[in-house]
Amino acid sequence: MRHFLLWISLVLLAAPALAQAPAANPPAPPAAATPSSSADDKIRDLEDRIIALENEVRTLKEHQGAAAPAPSQAAATGAAPESTSQAAASAQNQPAPESAPQDAANLGGATSMAKALNPDISLIGNFIGTMGHNGVAGIPSLEMRESELGVQAVVDPYARADFFISFGEEGVSLEEGYITFTALPAGFVAKVGKMRSAFGKVNTMHSHVLPWIDRPVVTDNLVGGEDGINDAGFSITRAFAGPGGLYLEATGQVFRGDSDGVFVASRNSDVSAVAHLRGYRDITESTNLDIGLSYARGHNDLGSNFITSLYGVDATLRWKPLRRSIYHSFIARSEFVWSQRQQPTVEQRAFGMYASADYQLGRRWFIGGRYDLSDRATNAAITDRGGSFVVTYWPSEFAQLRSQYRYVNYPDGANGNELRFQVMFAIGAHGAHPF
Repeated sequence: MRHFLLWISLVLLAAPALAQAPAANPPAPPAAATPSSSADDKIRDLEDRIIALENEVRTLKEHQGAAAPAPSQAAATGAAPESTSQAAASAQNQPAPESAPQDAANLGGATSMAKALNPDISLIGNFIGTMGHNGVAGIPSLEMRESELGVQAVVDPYARADFFISFGEEGVSLEEGYITFTALPAGFVAKVGKMRSAFGKVNTMHSHVLPWIDRPVVTDNLVGGEDGINDAGFSITRAFAGPGGLYLEATGQVFRGDSDGVFVASRNSDVSAVAHLRGYRDITESTNLDIGLSYARGHNDLGSNFITSLYGVDATLRWKPLRRSIYHSFIARSEFVWSQRQQPTVEQRAFGMYASADYQLGRRWFIGGRYDLSDRATNAAITDRGGSFVVTYWPSEFAQLRSQYRYVNYPDGANGNELRFQVMFAIGAHGAHPF
């Protein structure tokens, strides 16, 4: 009876081990008893095997994740398959897997995925103050002129989105918000949304990237001032190579027809259109020239029967040595605008221009000057003239300090004589602006 109970215990203890052990490596069966063995030796041998099986079951439970070597690998190497107990002992002697690098990789992957799903966000502050007098186009003594929130991200492999929201002391407005399709056939690039038009150079620039605190007088008089030609519509651009190493870029745009101070849409069909042709060429290794031709057409505030047309020419000369004097550069800009505004009695034909130059003295210091001349759009007989001197200091790429002395001669009012200063700062990842 005692022998029978021992055999039953052996079978019950060995069953879990046999169920979990690989079929190719079953535990060795108990050795057959010899006639010379006594009953006590048999019982002691069975007790030892039961203890060994208990240890094997415990070991297999602890290493259930460890895979047994494939039979084909064992055959290829010529090694005999180990027994279950030997495999368990070998697994116990192996060092524990290092989970820290894997966890770090997983954390990095999660961070990268979160970065891919979240847009780039930036915020730029533009603080302006002034001293002096300007009875025609003056500004407050101190004001937070603009706080621009930028949200930019890639939508998919074929498009990206850009939004710029302007917060001022008097309210909030959408400065720009559009989607750009970058993978159209034949090299075309399209934009849809609200955007600054491609007329000239200054009209395309946000306030915080201007080389001056204010905008030129010709922009205020003929091209809509601070906002300029900025409207909802769509744009198509195509770049191509021209003769003699000339880079050409053609842009066509159609807008709703509402741009404050320039175009007004009295009905849905009163859309406006803008066309721009840009040519770029490297003159030397350190010097390049950028020339543009612009045209804009739309209805003015007198009604659908009255058209305003704008013609523009812009030129930019840049000098930046690449191998020496890396903290010295020079940029000369000029823009000419002609306006033809239809009115009930006589068509107003006005002209305006500016010319500026900026020189980099050192790593952080810049000086510049600008000359302004412009007729009034509604009364071309009145011509405003002025000039500015600008000093700029960049503590870093995220901050800027600037002062500007500004003088403007207004024929119909007191002369403007002001000293303005500006503090700008940026946080976040702000995208690059057009070159």
